[in-house]
Formats: sequence, C-alpha cells, structure tokens
Amino acid sequence: MDCVFCKIVAGELPSTKLYEDDQMLVFQDIAPAAPLHYLAIPKTHIPGVDGITADNSAVIAHIFEKIAALTAERGISDYRVVSNVGEQAGQTVRHLHFHILSGPKGGPMY
Repeated sequence: MDCVFCKIVAGELPSTKLYEDDQMLVFQDIAPAAPLHYLAIPKTHIPGVDGITADNSAVIAHIFEKIAALTAERGISDYRVVSNVGEQAGQTVRHLHFHILSGPKGGPMY
C-alpha cells in the first residue's frame, strides 16, 4: 500500500511519536498549522471518516479517549480536533487522521 501513514505505522518512515499502543499512534505533524499540532491515527487503514463502520468504530472511541488523556497529561486544556474528508475538504492523506491543534489562533486550520 502506498499510504504515508501506513508506512509510519510500519516504521518505514520516521515520525516524532508522542503516544502509541496496539490500536493507534499520535505523532507531531511535520507541517504544523498551529503552535501545537499532533496527528492521531488508527493503525488499521481506514480511508477517512467516511470509512467508519460498526466493525471499526471502537478504535475511533479509543482514539478520542486517548486524545483527552494525552492533552490532559500535557496540561493542554484548549484545543481543536479536526478531520477532513476528501481532497476538496483538505484531506491530503487518505488514511483517517485527527488533527489536534492548540495555541494562539492563527494559521490555516486554527
């Protein structure tokens, strides 16, 4: 598969990991749109929000639980979670991912 996030999960491409378990990975965005910009992804390839089903939705709940825990552990109380669906909406990698953004307002996504 030619998916950059699948390659990051497989260890074929480097990333600055903040959290990892058997279901998900959180790492720093390489082109941040806010002072704090992390990406949370499922390890299983799901193309986008439009690919969430009853069979894979438990991993999405897990990701949001971990986003809440990770931000709390880091003292981040104000943040946005964004997921784009489709190229015209700004999705550049067709692997479900959630942008976690925080800091002073500014930039294209915050």
